[in-house]
Amino acid sequence: MQKRQLGPCVTYFPQPTSIITSIDQAGTANLMTASWVGIVSKTPPTMAVSLHKGRKTYENILQTKEFVVNMVPASLAVEADYCGIRSGHKEIKSEACGLSLEPAEQVKASLLVESPLNVECRFVQEVELGEYRLVMAEILQIHAAESAFDESGTMDVRRFDPLVYLGGVREYWDLGNKRAQAYTDGKRLVGGK
Repeated sequence: MQKRQLGPCVTYFPQPTSIITSIDQAGTANLMTASWVGIVSKTPPTMAVSLHKGRKTYENILQTKEFVVNMVPASLAVEADYCGIRSGHKEIKSEACGLSLEPAEQVKASLLVESPLNVECRFVQEVELGEYRLVMAEILQIHAAESAFDESGTMDVRRFDPLVYLGGVREYWDLGNKRAQAYTDGKRLVGGK
């Protein structure tokens, strides 16, 4: 396979599209789209988000020590883009783009109603990375849409319809079809099984 060198940049995909909800000390909610988000530990359950130090969301997290990571379904691509290009220092984005908020269980930051998967987080620590801060947080609670489960309680991940961001080319995409079962199908390559 012939390859082209791109140099050090942020071209890596796919990245999950998430809307981070946070509140300031006065209780005013803010929404910010982030794609540099992920689970970084199973024990303890920990999530990390990379934020520019000038963002309203970062300021809110420093004040309140909590936030919610809301998975964005493909149907909200335009709203997610809006929440990423507008500043919470200047407007209330939930009102501007018609998104709804509801109380969380463990934190004061709100859940995004239209998100089929919400992760309540409490700040643990941060790492300085130039103008960015890698914020690590304990996962306190996860809310998953009831419609994603069948009668037997099995989760159908297609119901979440996650939106992904293609860093570097600046495009949003939905996901295609399942290609393999994790922790199972790879075993076929072990010892000819």
